[in-house]
Amino acid sequence: MSIGSTASLVEDKAAAGLRPGRLPGWMRKTARLLLGLAVTALLWEGSVQLFGIRPAYLPRLSAILAAMAATPRAYLDGFLRTLAETLIGFAAGGAFGVLIGIAFFRLRALREMIFPIFVVSQTIPVIAFGALVVLWFGNTLLAKAVIAFYLTFFPVTVNTLLGLETVDPKLVALMKSFGASNRQLLLRLQLPTALPHIFVALRLASSLSLVGAIVGEWFGDTTGIGVLLLQAMYTENVVALWGALLAAALLGTGFYAVVAAAERRLVFWSAEQ
Repeated sequence: MSIGSTASLVEDKAAAGLRPGRLPGWMRKTARLLLGLAVTALLWEGSVQLFGIRPAYLPRLSAILAAMAATPRAYLDGFLRTLAETLIGFAAGGAFGVLIGIAFFRLRALREMIFPIFVVSQTIPVIAFGALVVLWFGNTLLAKAVIAFYLTFFPVTVNTLLGLETVDPKLVALMKSFGASNRQLLLRLQLPTALPHIFVALRLASSLSLVGAIVGEWFGDTTGIGVLLLQAMYTENVVALWGALLAAALLGTGFYAVVAAAERRLVFWSAEQ
């Protein structure tokens, strides 16, 4: 191939890379997301004005954003506080769920003894459990993180156990025939096989942990998205209520997206199937 033809090929590839259809996947997804948000915002704003919806039911989006911009510090502090509570509870609950799921998989007697207690614990309404936790730890960040932990660990435990039990016994026997230890079996076969199941629970737990943090703030605190919700409800400020809901939606959606992105990177073989 001549130098001229090579240069022409490189130019063609570069030109193809600049075409809209050749944009990287993450850029296309971001563009679609932004387009969807823009359409939703226009529909929201237009519908309220077109159908004359009363602000007591659904305020205009522009009014909500203006109210949030008027007191940005309250929303920023509340967002960061709830984020911290959610992250601590989610991380602790996720780690505990995976570890206890492995323990249940390895020790059947422990599973039969402890797992029913876990099931019973999940039948307790989060409001009732939250009241008890706040009595124990006070209106602290730790108390809200414990409530988030409570809602996180159980689905992770169940899915970890389910994923570990789906491992093909023939693969286990094959690795043992090559002298693999229990630790090697766990790290190189069992946990990788269970990862898709674990991440299903982690995506669910990303929302549940946020619910736990917000519910915990309802028992008394000075900052947080849950506090903003309560204050708006007590003062019957519908615009502020919707502002708090938008902040919660932003936090929940962002958290879920981060967990989903981690899943795509760590469980890449699942996407290829």
